[in-house]
Amino acid sequence: MRLLSLTALGLVLATAAGAAELNPRQAHSLDLGPVRGSAYYTVEKDGLRVVATLAPTDAAAATPLRVITTLGSDQVVSFSVPGTQDGAAASVAFARRGDRVEVASTGY
Repeated sequence: MRLLSLTALGLVLATAAGAAELNPRQAHSLDLGPVRGSAYYTVEKDGLRVVATLAPTDAAAATPLRVITTLGSDQVVSFSVPGTQDGAAASVAFARRGDRVEVASTGY
């Protein structure tokens, strides 16, 4: 499972439209086309807690969504927004590397 997660992150990073390192407690903007938001992480006793809040760009479309996960050593979490009939899906991945979190996005 770990190899699969690392392989998935490698694919995201290799094709990333944007890749960056997050800083603890500092917001990082996310742009997945029809969905935008921000993410940050905090250092907790059981791992690095990543919090991402997303909302549709069309404010009338839906309620914002918050995703919270705690990453252990070398863990990766990702999520995506389906593409339109003419467009590709967009995705974002968060990966823990030692005591830091990297974020990479594809698509829009």
